[in-house]
Amino acid sequence: MEQTKSKPTEKIWVRYIQLVDFLAEVLGPNYEIVLHDISDPNHSIIAIRNEHVSGRTVGGPVTDLSLRILKDGELQKKPFITNYTGISNNGKKLRSSTYFIRDDEDRIVGLLCINFDTDVLRKLADAVQCIVEISQLRDIEVGDLGYSETFAPTAEELTLNTIRNAVEQRKVTPGRMTKAEKMEIVRELNEKGIFLLKGAVAEVAKALEASEASIYRYLKENKTNDLNGRGESGAHMNGGPFS
Repeated sequence: MEQTKSKPTEKIWVRYIQLVDFLAEVLGPNYEIVLHDISDPNHSIIAIRNEHVSGRTVGGPVTDLSLRILKDGELQKKPFITNYTGISNNGKKLRSSTYFIRDDEDRIVGLLCINFDTDVLRKLADAVQCIVEISQLRDIEVGDLGYSETFAPTAEELTLNTIRNAVEQRKVTPGRMTKAEKMEIVRELNEKGIFLLKGAVAEVAKALEASEASIYRYLKENKTNDLNGRGESGAHMNGGPFS
């Protein structure tokens, strides 16, 4: 089954939608092929084939890993990342890979993703262990490559899940957190790209029992602290700001 948005106006998206269709036909129904236009992270999916694999649809949001890519300069230097663990909304593990689509100025403008449902191979491996090299079918765990990805059906769910995970890692409830602890959570969420999503500031404020103005202030203070930290580091390394 194919789903596509009605109006990818730029030629680049027309070409890549054709590639989505091509890959889906070649690879078969256990491979989900997804095309993201990251100009709208909340509704980035503009084409998807074999969407039963993750349960997403056209108009769905980027993933948590996609947000990380948009914030991480080192990751952006890569042409693609391959064979990391993806997790569907119902908890199914997938083997995932992402190709970075760039414009003429080498900026990432889209993502072409392939998510493989390994359940079929696992069942086959159980039945024919004598002829299959099981080690080739192992999970690629998060620790192996440093990447993982969660597929949320909506931007709201992606936002809430990311915030919930950040808060639950602390041993204290938001009402008892210090300003420094709340600033650290805001820093973590910003590094994960959560504030690229519309409405994220309001959701973070609600989760941390703070005002939206406070969240914006924490973001600004974190940025100032980071700049000051780099300045001090530069002075130490180079003998001072005027050397």
